Parts: sequence; structure tokens; C-alpha cells
Amino acid sequence: MSILVTGSAGHLGEAIMRSLRTQGRQAQGVDIKPSPFTNFVGPVTDRGFIKQCMIGVQAVIHTATLHKPHMATHTYQDFIDTNISGTLALLEEAAAAGVRSFIYTSTTSTFGSALTPAEDEPAAWITESVTPIPRNIYGITKVAAENLCELFARKQHLSAIVLRTSRFFPEADDDAAIRGKYSSANVQANELLYRRVDMEDVVSAHLQAVEKAQHIGFGRYIISATTPFTHDDLSMLRMNAPEVVRRLFPDYDSLFAKQQWNMFPGIDRVYVNSRALEELEWQPKYDFPYVLECIRTGRDFRSPLAREVGSKGYHDALFEHGPYPVE
Repeated sequence: MSILVTGSAGHLGEAIMRSLRTQGRQAQGVDIKPSPFTNFVGPVTDRGFIKQCMIGVQAVIHTATLHKPHMATHTYQDFIDTNISGTLALLEEAAAAGVRSFIYTSTTSTFGSALTPAEDEPAAWITESVTPIPRNIYGITKVAAENLCELFARKQHLSAIVLRTSRFFPEADDDAAIRGKYSSANVQANELLYRRVDMEDVVSAHLQAVEKAQHIGFGRYIISATTPFTHDDLSMLRMNAPEVVRRLFPDYDSLFAKQQWNMFPGIDRVYVNSRALEELEWQPKYDFPYVLECIRTGRDFRSPLAREVGSKGYHDALFEHGPYPVE
């Protein structure tokens, strides 16, 4: 099976291309920027260019996108052009070329305001049944692109899977208050409890989606590390997250002390990946128990693939305050 990967110069696109090449599978990368993992250089909005890229392709993994950090450097029209019009061009050309499976990389940011309950409410339990309430142009365009995928699955019989990925970027947190209080490793370890996923697990979810798409037809899935929390933990998580973590992992305090790490005082949402586990037969490996085991044995809890891809950033320019020009 020949697979076309868009965004092959980005974090996820490169990781997918690396994995496919390691497995000896046929894959070609598309990106607006040249890279060792890019075979075709050009924009996804160029219909003629995309038509040529589709020749001989059986599956498309569409990771190319403008991200939330680009909101400070790109216009709303740029987001619409890349995230919506680009996805439409790919879907139309994929359908015309007889592509079997279309995998779209979306984001848990689509849930928007649904992720943050009022201060006196429990943490939000986020499953695929939660209705997105996008709060910026990034979220709006990702939801629109998701809906295009569903439309093509229904009308054009193009098997399409939408993967709403949680955080997997290696860069420092976009919240200056968090960056000032916790190290990046501490933040990312904490987030594997409820809102983060390792790069290697994101890649495996995409490759599972390629295999399962024709059987499923259309589906949306949350791709995040398996949480140890249950619905019964939500009230206490919001008020006193360390107490809940301590009950589940009695030695976490001493292990975190070795790293000079601290748990967040409260957690406001929990992503639930059970549908992906069941329907995609996805088997993520990197979670909070794995973090604790790595601390015990003196290892880096990031996957080898995440370390190989490393940090890319999102902008050509450097900004005075951290990796992002806005919060």
C-alpha cells in the first residue's frame, strides 16, 4: 500500500514518515517546506499539484495544518485556506484517484470551551460525545475540516478517520505562568495523566487508522494517553489533584521529589481514549505509570521516536517571550 503523508516536514509528519520507512512501507511526503522526508514540495491548496501527488496512492494521512501558535502570524483567511480549502482539495483528489483510506489529524482543541468547566464544577470528562465549542479560528477550521471528512465518507464513500490528538509537541508550554513554575519535563509528565500523548503512540494510532478505515467507514477518535482516572475522581481532581494521584500511585511523591517535580494542584479535564482502544485496536504504551517506572530506572520517559524528531517550533521568527508570541 502506497501512503501519502502531508505535512512531512512537521513534527508528526516526519515521525510518520520515519516509522513507515523503518517498516519498509511505500510512503511519500508532501510539505510546503523541503525536508529529508518530503518528496513533493508544494501547498495542499494547489489542486494540480495534489492531483500529481495522488498517483498510485491507496491511503492519505493528512497532518498538514496551521496550528494554534500560528494565530499570531497568520490571518483568518490563511487558516481557512490551509485547514479547510487544503483539506477539501485533498479529499476531492483522493476520491477521484480511488484512494481507499483518508486519515485526518485533528485536535482536542476542537472541544474549546467545553474543556473548561466553571470553577465550582468537577473536571470535564471528555469523550467523543462531547459537543465541540471552538473558541478560536484554529478550532473552527479543524471542526470544519472534520465535517468535510464525514461528508466525503457519506457521499463519496471515501473511508475517513478523524483523530483528535491531545498534546504531543515537545516545546515548552504556551502558558507563561506554567512555564515559569514547572520544568517542561515536569509539565509533560503531569499531562500524561489526562491531556498528553507520546509521539510514538500518535503514529501508531494513525497507522492503525489506515488499517481499520475501510472497515469503519467513518469515525472520530480521541488520541491521548490512557488515563488512570475514573468519572468518580472528577470532583476531587478539580480541588486537589495530588490527593487523587497519591491514592492511585502511593510512591509518586518520593519519585517526583527525586526530580524536583510537583503535581498540578488541580486538573480541569480528562481525555478518554476508550473508543480508540476498542474500535481501532490501538495499544498506546506511554502513560503516567510508564513515567514513574522511568524515574525509578533513571530513563527518559519520552519515546525514542519523540527524541529523534525533537523540537521544530512553529515560526521562522524568534520571539522575546518563549516559543509563542501570544498565550
